[in-house]
Amino acid sequence: MGAPAAVFLDRDGTIIVDRHYLGDPAGVELLPRAGEAVARLNAAGHPTFLVTNQSGIGRGYFTEPQYAAVHARLEALLAEHGGRLDGEYHCAEGPHPQGFGCRKPGIAMYERAAAEHGLPLAGAWFVGDRLRDVIPAERVDGHAVLVRSPESEWEEAEAISFIRVVPTLWDAVDVILAPPGGHRDD
Repeated sequence: MGAPAAVFLDRDGTIIVDRHYLGDPAGVELLPRAGEAVARLNAAGHPTFLVTNQSGIGRGYFTEPQYAAVHARLEALLAEHGGRLDGEYHCAEGPHPQGFGCRKPGIAMYERAAAEHGLPLAGAWFVGDRLRDVIPAERVDGHAVLVRSPESEWEEAEAISFIRVVPTLWDAVDVILAPPGGHRDD
């Protein structure tokens, strides 16, 4: 058996409360048990990455330095629970009609993370609260887990065979850490 697969986590609505265009570190609030969930991934040896669309930068709602301050606060809160991210990838572009650019559901950020860390995308885990966060899994033979949030399209996701829908990031980690064909109940 090889090394544990990479895990790509969305930020807003998955790890932290979605504040819509968050540019103030004071607004960073971990979702219940999210810090511990990331720590469980770390303890199991899964390379764990943040991959997030941040169109608020491209729209002029906040700046790259403000985003960096928010990210630093997220990392500090994760560390308080023993968790860490092995890398961070964000796309500052706003939506545009000519294509995805680096935005999810495109796979450019995932490809960059895989290349920079020497990791395969096949078999990786894609976790987020929106379809755009998890749909890329199908393109690279990965695994998709959608975390329910007020913004998620969970009912649509439940009808897509390769997506597992769970209530929280903690539950997503249960799925990731379950033995193949198995089930975890901790």
